[in-house]
Amino acid sequence: MTNLTEVLAPTSPEDAAAAFGDGSGLTVVAGGTIVMPEIKLGRLRPERALYLGRAGLEGIERSDGTVRIGAATPVAALVEGAPEPLATFAAHVGDREVRSQGTLGGNLCAPPAETFSRGDLQAPLLALGARVRSAGSGGERTDSIDDFLAAGPDGRLVLVLEVDEPARAATAAVRRPHAHAYTILAVAVAETAGGLRVAIAGAGPRAVRATAVEQALAGGASPADAAQSALDGVNPQDDALASGNYRRQVLPGLVARALGDLS
Repeated sequence: MTNLTEVLAPTSPEDAAAAFGDGSGLTVVAGGTIVMPEIKLGRLRPERALYLGRAGLEGIERSDGTVRIGAATPVAALVEGAPEPLATFAAHVGDREVRSQGTLGGNLCAPPAETFSRGDLQAPLLALGARVRSAGSGGERTDSIDDFLAAGPDGRLVLVLEVDEPARAATAAVRRPHAHAYTILAVAVAETAGGLRVAIAGAGPRAVRATAVEQALAGGASPADAAQSALDGVNPQDDALASGNYRRQVLPGLVARALGDLS
């Protein structure tokens, strides 16, 4: 049940930004793979909704080594159209139905569930050094993915994400075999213009950079040696899928595997 009194359905990105305003009192709906179950379970009771299905925020464009991806682009479209490591991560989000409905922006902004983390695509976006164009209080702005995740998505409507094609990329993951596969732990690595970036999904409520690993690599450490720094600044947590201790045991090996698979 809801207390819904108004549904806004903008037909352009500009209209979507205007309708969002500062986001106060609005529930944003794109694919609905997170919002609708939350409503059904009574954990979310929206009064006003902003539906983005007709807002023109979908699509992938490439130009001069830069990839622009609309926030409402289905996760399924990323599997074939996005650069690595984003494409591989997208291929393991949920199942076919979830990937066909869920969107890049929705996954990026997904809050953690009560018993496990969500937002698997945060890690490859961190590895790629994505830039996030959003609207909200003060108008439109572009933030680094690091700054966007640190501040949190509240009060911002994601419009477009930009990434540069990496020179190399790789992934490694431990997953739970299930129809709606949730990530226990996953590592994304990409070589960007700024160097190698390493990010981890599943260690906590949101993805994090493995900056100690990056610094070790920049200092000349071998991939195997650098991977031993994976737990510096990263504190894997317990949840319904795995214990923090298990994740701590597995993480250095996953990082080493991903670094070894760079191509």
